[in-house]
Amino acid sequence: MKRMPLFALALALSGPLTLALSATATVPLREVSLDAVVEAVRQATLSSQVPGAIVALNVKVGDKVRAGQALIHIDARAAQQQVVGSSAQLDAAQAAQRVAAKELDRQKQLFEKQYISQGALDRAQAQWESAQAQVQAVQAQTQAAKTQTGFFVIQAPFSGVVSEVPVTLGDMAMPGRTLLVMHDPSALRISASLPQTLLGAWNAGAKSVRYEVQGLAAPSQATASQLQLLPTVDASTHTAQLRITLPAPLPAHLSGLAPGMFAKVWLAAADPMNTAQAGQVDVPVQAIVRRAEMTGVYVLDAQGKARLRQVRLGAVQGDKVEVLSGVRAGEQVVADPTHLGPTR
Repeated sequence: MKRMPLFALALALSGPLTLALSATATVPLREVSLDAVVEAVRQATLSSQVPGAIVALNVKVGDKVRAGQALIHIDARAAQQQVVGSSAQLDAAQAAQRVAAKELDRQKQLFEKQYISQGALDRAQAQWESAQAQVQAVQAQTQAAKTQTGFFVIQAPFSGVVSEVPVTLGDMAMPGRTLLVMHDPSALRISASLPQTLLGAWNAGAKSVRYEVQGLAAPSQATASQLQLLPTVDASTHTAQLRITLPAPLPAHLSGLAPGMFAKVWLAAADPMNTAQAGQVDVPVQAIVRRAEMTGVYVLDAQGKARLRQVRLGAVQGDKVEVLSGVRAGEQVVADPTHLGPTR
């Protein structure tokens, strides 16, 4: 007679077993609050490429400017004199080139009549080529001098608002020194630092977050299309930047928003300070099996067979007991192992 498996025999004797989910596949989440700041998507810090005294300051903080507008003028008299000098050198080089060209024509005529040697003709040809190269070199110098004069006028790279002017009329502009800061108020975002401990929960499929600019508006919802998690983690703070792109134009409840404002962001994530609670697994008290020094539960495997597995228990709450280790979320345990009968 063919021997029936123990698990099948128990099913035959007592009917279908009552199986309970030890925990859902979704790890319990809670809202985590992050400090954030309002940023401008387009912000420019303008400085000079050349040294010089500031002779004209056409804007002040809060002024609206358009793209290409002249904002600051730097003393360019020395550069203009360089342009005049380069232009004079170019005229002289072009005159020398004309003389060399006429001389070359005369030498060619004399050579055709066999009045001069080939060497004399070659020297005239070389003088003309040298004069032509000199013209090209001086032309490049003149063009560079003219281009440099444009560096003495600081222009707006885009339309926006002047947010900072740390210099005054007469100050010395130096390469790299900040002369003016401006931003585009029509394109803003909220940036928060996401701790490394929350990256796993975020990558698990966060679809939306809540955000609030304190003192300005009630909390608002941001959808996945507005969220961007930068793919780098800061080595010193171990945080990644989470950016929320704000709608443009800004809605009425966000009017008055400006870069630098403090904000709050809330997102659903596991509590990094309580990992046991975040991944807590509870089973019925009657599912616990004790064999001498061993405590375990019967867990169904992929073939539906009950396998005794050792577990470590936590606190008991009512008819549920917490399993600290031995059972993963989503696995099934036998709610009443007495139906299994004797086990090996």
